[in-house]
Amino acid sequence: MATEEDIPRIQLGDYIVIQRQKYTKLQKFSSLDTTANLGKETLELKSLLDQPYGSTFKMCVKETKPGKRGAQRQHTLELCSETELRSTREVLGISSSGADNRDIQDDGEAQTLKPEDIAQLREECNDSSKIIEKLVENSKTFHNRTEYSQEKYLLKKEKKYFEFVQIRQPTIRLMLDIFYRQDSEKVMGIRVDTLSQIISYSGVCGFGSYLLYESGTNGLLPAAMLNSIGAGTEGTLVHMHPGNVPQKQALSALKLPLEQQQRCVSVNLYSVLREFYQGGEAKATDVPVVEPSENKPQETQPETLTEEQPEAIEPITKKPKLDESKSDREGAKGPPRWHLENKRATVLMHAEFDSLVVAAKEHPSNILQALLPLVKPSRPVVVFSTCKELLQETFMELKTTGKVTGLHLTSNWLRTYQILPNRTHPEVNMSGNSGYLLTGYTLR
Repeated sequence: MATEEDIPRIQLGDYIVIQRQKYTKLQKFSSLDTTANLGKETLELKSLLDQPYGSTFKMCVKETKPGKRGAQRQHTLELCSETELRSTREVLGISSSGADNRDIQDDGEAQTLKPEDIAQLREECNDSSKIIEKLVENSKTFHNRTEYSQEKYLLKKEKKYFEFVQIRQPTIRLMLDIFYRQDSEKVMGIRVDTLSQIISYSGVCGFGSYLLYESGTNGLLPAAMLNSIGAGTEGTLVHMHPGNVPQKQALSALKLPLEQQQRCVSVNLYSVLREFYQGGEAKATDVPVVEPSENKPQETQPETLTEEQPEAIEPITKKPKLDESKSDREGAKGPPRWHLENKRATVLMHAEFDSLVVAAKEHPSNILQALLPLVKPSRPVVVFSTCKELLQETFMELKTTGKVTGLHLTSNWLRTYQILPNRTHPEVNMSGNSGYLLTGYTLR
């Protein structure tokens, strides 16, 4: 049984998820002066320090400032108990309701309080239940509504005046929901059902070595795979990316143990391939060509990578000073961090991998051509793309060459349901497409 000491607590530098009813936001708690904006509300976060995750806080108005889009309210946060979180219906003691809504007319005259009165009431009162109580008292039609209609009315008002927030610890599911809602392109349109299938098809577990190439998911894919590998295990992950610096926001937000983080090696794709073939046992002329897709403009690559063409690959493989540690920049004696990461990755590449996952905005064909020789036989390969035609071409190429068997090209369809007594039905809004998956198993 977990003791109070085992419960994780909020510390400076942590990423936290702020939840107000159904709305969630990822925020870094970098200092005691950190604030978070929720619409017109600004929250001071200093009172969160050392509080357990999962705690609920009450928003207490500190000051109100006029703004272009209405009053901007600044709040302090006070830890509250579960008794303060009773539903508005319980607090107000509402027991009567109408038989139906046939006599209710939506003419805008049901509420006798004027907007100025409500604004003043909101400034004077910091308790949402009291504000809603006044709105109910001054509504001509509330008690004539059905119980279901009353509940919808109260939920609508709670959403507007709700003064409680819950602080949650980031998880893969929470972060994916936040990223997907804010801008699905930040995670390449990967939905939670698609991510679960990528993890399942790739067979990621606490044993073995896994290879991932992704071209921009805010660190979500490496975070999900490393989370599946787990802490205190033997599994390792080589995370290849096309840029100078990997995207690691989701990976940092998970706050994984240091030993688990160190088993994820992030390297530039072109740089590590050059290190693998030119710095290892193989000859430089054996380097496969990895050309960017015509659909996405990138730095041009040489047709062949030879020792006579160092300047052609140097702009891509050379890392900027931003990627080097502070000691590397100050001392300038030891090799830069990216070079050490390349060395670690090449050791794992020579030992070969137990799985390959590719999530590319570019055409995946050339990337697969370069990475498939690094995978052991009879191991899973998973390729994700938002474009069906690119995967269809890749499907035919792999089938023709015979490098991969058991090929399947699939598309996911997801619809969420509202689950309530006597009111269970599919939600009206849904996501139509979350990209396509090409899966198979390697052949030697």
